[in-house]
Amino acid sequence: MTDREPRGGLPDARTLAELVRAPAALTVPGDVLAGAAASGWPYGGRSAGLVASSVCLYWAGMALNDYADREIDKEERPGRPIPSGRVTPGFALGTAAGLTAAGVAAAGLAGGRSALKVAVPLAGAVWAYDMALKNTPAGPVAMAAARTLNVLLGAGGRRAALPQALTVGAHTLSLTVLSRGEVHGTRKEVPLAGLAGTAAIAGVAALAGRRGVPAPARAAAAALATVYGAAVGGPQSSAVQQPTPGRVRKAVGAGILGLIPLQAALVARNGSMAAAAGVLAAFPLARRLSRKVSPT
Repeated sequence: MTDREPRGGLPDARTLAELVRAPAALTVPGDVLAGAAASGWPYGGRSAGLVASSVCLYWAGMALNDYADREIDKEERPGRPIPSGRVTPGFALGTAAGLTAAGVAAAGLAGGRSALKVAVPLAGAVWAYDMALKNTPAGPVAMAAARTLNVLLGAGGRRAALPQALTVGAHTLSLTVLSRGEVHGTRKEVPLAGLAGTAAIAGVAALAGRRGVPAPARAAAAALATVYGAAVGGPQSSAVQQPTPGRVRKAVGAGILGLIPLQAALVARNGSMAAAAGVLAAFPLARRLSRKVSPT
């Protein structure tokens, strides 16, 4: 048996964590909470069910990504679960399908029809990106659409959350464009554009929210937006200086985890200080876990 031939039995916990990029799921709940805060918490305590739905759909997308990229990864990322022989393609596909079904079901149980009206297109965007659009010009737009829908999931599709949803979508669009240089590097104009986008997004995050929010909450949002700008912008600046694969990967990883302070800023700007603190608490944990399991 070669090291690329699938082994028998179920994968161990670490392999499963690698397959679904488990630590990166800590960047997902903040999407739902940002949408909920912006729209007046339409589901109340049931928002926890939508968080579970969102995490399932995110993990489904990661497993599906590895299934779709299994041939490319033999050359570019042989250490991933499928090309290394630790997971079969069928197992990865089945995991993606099962997590997708679980995610849609959780949305329906927690938020009823209004949540399903967002969760089903969200699941469709995930599968369309991984299976058809990733390597096309529409790929970054599809990924941004998925994250935008993820924020709207917490809002039950209410328009009040659209500014927050588009802010997260803009970050995701920029990050996805940059991620195309993870293996072979890129032109410095790409991370430079990302750096400009990060500055603009930080400004919007500090300002976009409901009227009448108390001054302490607005100040907290501005501080969190600054944390986001520093966490994401620093590695992007390094990639501008030398847009090598290693620096691009670091910038992409920082961008994934940097979603957390961005989400916390959006939640705080809508007056939900306790929820913002809860979102931000995941940031140091996600950074620590990312040293063990790569988020990219």
